[in-house]
Amino acid sequence: VQLQASGGGLVQPGGSLRLSCAASGRTFSNYAMAWFRQAPGKEREFVAAITGGGGVTYYADSVKGRFTISRDNAKNTVYLQMNSLRPEDTAVYYCAADSRWGAVVTGKKVLYWGQGTQVTVSS
Repeated sequence: VQLQASGGGLVQPGGSLRLSCAASGRTFSNYAMAWFRQAPGKEREFVAAITGGGGVTYYADSVKGRFTISRDNAKNTVYLQMNSLRPEDTAVYYCAADSRWGAVVTGKKVLYWGQGTQVTVSS
């Protein structure tokens, strides 16, 4: 599976961005998908995950109520809608894919990673 993330940019605090991650190469719906982020000097952290069919989602406490993960299996794409952005959301955001739910919610031994997209929240 090849993953291509896009949609990052510079936004003011309180603003919104929508990240996209397009997948190719395998049956997309077979894979749970997730978003992770890594800020400078910090470890990579889990943000959100969604099951292959899209019926179950899971969020880090830090983004719950502000971010929404979704997917369109017809377009082989997963999204991360980010609202009420804060400066502490500034990071490089990565998408990940794996058939194992445990892998995508922990980031451990994830099969596929996309390249990152930079999100900067600043006035």
